[in-house]
Amino acid sequence: MKNTEQSIPKEDGPAKEKVPPSISLTLKEFENCADVIYRSLPNIALEMVYFDHLTGREEFTREIAIPFGSAEEQEVSQMLERSQFIEIADSDALIKEILNGSVALFFHDKCYAIHLYKPESRSIQESESEVVITGPHDSFVETASLNLSLIRRRVKSSRLKVIKCEVGEVTSTNVFILYMDGLANMEYVQEFIKRVELIEMDAIHDANMLVQCIDDDPNSIFPQFPTTERADAAVSKLVAGRIVAIVDGSPSVISAPASFFEFFSSPDDYYQRWALGTATRVLRFAAFIVTITFTALYVSVTTFHYEMIPEDLLLTLTESRSRVPFPPIYEALLLEVTIELLREAGARLPTKIGQTIGIVGGIVIGQAAVQAGLTSNILIIAVASSAIASFVIPSYMMSASIRLARFGLIILAGLLGNFGLMLGLALMVVHLSGLTSLKSSYLTPIAPINLQDWRDTFIRAPFWMLKERPSQSKSTNKVKNKMRQ
Repeated sequence: MKNTEQSIPKEDGPAKEKVPPSISLTLKEFENCADVIYRSLPNIALEMVYFDHLTGREEFTREIAIPFGSAEEQEVSQMLERSQFIEIADSDALIKEILNGSVALFFHDKCYAIHLYKPESRSIQESESEVVITGPHDSFVETASLNLSLIRRRVKSSRLKVIKCEVGEVTSTNVFILYMDGLANMEYVQEFIKRVELIEMDAIHDANMLVQCIDDDPNSIFPQFPTTERADAAVSKLVAGRIVAIVDGSPSVISAPASFFEFFSSPDDYYQRWALGTATRVLRFAAFIVTITFTALYVSVTTFHYEMIPEDLLLTLTESRSRVPFPPIYEALLLEVTIELLREAGARLPTKIGQTIGIVGGIVIGQAAVQAGLTSNILIIAVASSAIASFVIPSYMMSASIRLARFGLIILAGLLGNFGLMLGLALMVVHLSGLTSLKSSYLTPIAPINLQDWRDTFIRAPFWMLKERPSQSKSTNKVKNKMRQ
């Protein structure tokens, strides 16, 4: 194909009115855009405008370069009548098509667009943040169409519906809302779509940004919508009657509505024997109790309640703290902040260096702090146990929220002792009880209580006992189908 270079014309101001598209107005709209491609075939009076990095090269060669490169001018009109070429009559619509990966073709006084969107994307790989021992190892990527294909490949049903929305005044990011017709509660679906459409921001880059814009309580430290990078986890949410949202450009997808206890489940629970899955899930709840209370309990006991310590342990504890000049609350906060600094440093550095920082830094700093008399051995054990327990929680967002809440409990325990610790836990329970996810209770199935749902909340019962969907997402729609309600 012959490529004729032409500079973008300079005109006064962009054309905002609804006018038929023309090559001059289109080039003017993309003035000072070095990545826009303009090509002209003067022998057949055909001109093209597109972004090379948004279109597939093979598709461009097959659909445009080869057919039009050898065509005569009188044949072009007939070729443009094919179904893949859509005539565009509005300048704004044409600009949008070009930005969405279409090639604009100008022939005489008409304009056509052909969708050849195929940008470079990351190949499907295993999720680094949600690693499982058994089960599928493919995960979502940053391309929404590829993520949709991963779900469609697993759900071969016409009941899987997809609603497309746009968010971001500047970025116009595509958001795909998925649900199973007849399984999902349409009240939740409509509420979710309404919240997405009401978002007023310049840019949405990731699913974790989107959830902050649609939270029921944006001031809460607890996540109200879980996100996952695993396609099998997203499909299980759909089959359970929940809503799934895919944000173009994000490897994470959102599910809704959610409960607090959903953040403690992992796909691994369903890929191993039910007894092992139950034991692992119980271990996670035990880890939650340890990580949120262990350090605070140490501060409370060593500050106000020495009578709670066994006599043999009391001697060891007294000897360990004899050289420490600080009150237990300062000692605990110092170590907790140090642990968080090590965690953040390990996450920001390259993988191999980050592991070294975490291990060596923890050992060296902990040992040096004890020898310098800045902390006690027992507190290091308590802080380390709390940190390790926080890693057992599958959801990173929930783990981070719990770590933040732990600081508040430590301060209350240092000021008021066990009463402060109990007060902090009570306030946390009250706060969680008042949270909702898409206007449904955040503490389902405890508040409101539903013993039937406990079989897949605190334990992982055998599959023959898990025949009904969760009460939180159970459809109330009156549909005539044979699906299990």
